[in-house]
Amino acid sequence: MKDETIAIHAGFKSDPETKAVSVPIYQTVAYEFENAQHGADLFNLEVPGNIYTRIMNPTVDVLEQRCAALEGGIAGLGLSAGSAAVNYAILNIAEKGNNIVSVPLLYGGTYTLFKHMLPRQGIEVRFAENDSVEAMRSLIDEKTTAVYCESIGNPAGNIIDLEALADMAHEHGVPLIVDNTVATPALIKPIEWGADIVANSLTKYMGGHGNSLGGVIVDGGEFPWAEHAAKFHMLTEPEASYHGVVYTEALGAAAYIGRARTVALRNTGSALSPMNAFLILQGLQTLPLRMERHCDNALAVARYLQQHPGVAWVSFAGLPESPYFELAQKYTNGKPSGLLTFGIKGGFDAGVRFYDALELFLRLVNIGDTKSLAAHPASTTHRQLSEAELVSAGVTPDMIRLCVGIEHIDDIIEDLDRALVASQKS
Repeated sequence: MKDETIAIHAGFKSDPETKAVSVPIYQTVAYEFENAQHGADLFNLEVPGNIYTRIMNPTVDVLEQRCAALEGGIAGLGLSAGSAAVNYAILNIAEKGNNIVSVPLLYGGTYTLFKHMLPRQGIEVRFAENDSVEAMRSLIDEKTTAVYCESIGNPAGNIIDLEALADMAHEHGVPLIVDNTVATPALIKPIEWGADIVANSLTKYMGGHGNSLGGVIVDGGEFPWAEHAAKFHMLTEPEASYHGVVYTEALGAAAYIGRARTVALRNTGSALSPMNAFLILQGLQTLPLRMERHCDNALAVARYLQQHPGVAWVSFAGLPESPYFELAQKYTNGKPSGLLTFGIKGGFDAGVRFYDALELFLRLVNIGDTKSLAAHPASTTHRQLSEAELVSAGVTPDMIRLCVGIEHIDDIIEDLDRALVASQKS
């Protein structure tokens, strides 16, 4: 099936008892066992079924299946937020003494997790000088358990050469983990380019309406964990925290996602609520359609800004001048999502005047809404970073991040034009 069909139908058929055609909201905490043996079989992962909503839920299950189908993976794990998905994706295969290698241009929350929080747990994160394969290759050693990137960076808008990065990671016997939030599977399917694990913030484009937090991990099911048993012993040896199960033996290709569910999620509880899963499912049905409009509008805005005398620079991979233009053609067919950044002549003060003059664009830190959104990363999403860290993350004081919505393009440009005029008045 094509994405437009998968986004509507995958993971659910009409309820066999009630004949309801919409996914029900299973607002329950627990599920009754048929008998003692049935309960034991469920906990032993010997039969499918539900145990407790912190671990699984039928509404969330539909969302997990749909996301996995869109990404081309074998299974998904729904979580309370995209940040939980990134955190669990790493913690599932990294422990004290390990390291991961990451691109430097990252979402601010992820950068903080990698720079400050994971190291306190004994996991080193090595940031490459740039997002080239060569820069990342030089940082890998025998303790590396993952290579990490964002398919399209937030807020930098950089595009990663996923195919080359996946090949390099696999040469070193480690998986490639990709945050696909900005692109979504409607634009890029990292697993098709060799990625092993995909994380998404469902809060953003996937849900698309700014009403629900959520995240998901999708397992590509192709990485040979058992061939690197010593490095990934948490998957290939008995798991002490879960009845001594050996995940590669019990779940085969689904070992990674199975452990993420029964160890990380079960014991630390970043569970996605059934109501949020339901709301995200409603948005997901129109994802391919929405992304078409987001991309078309973003390209029109980028071209408009490029010609405006009050704009110092524009960064958008859909423009031929972008250093990521060729990668955008390869991976997104020239439509690199709805996020772009630009700098206003006059620096920080002009940026403040522009920001305050916006009327249609909403001033907030979310992305991926149907509505057009604007943010000043240096004072919001990346505020916690030092000046050196801001430079490393690709954030400048004059940077404005736009997440272009699906309103009529004339109204979007009218709002930007009014704000740009205001920005140049001292």
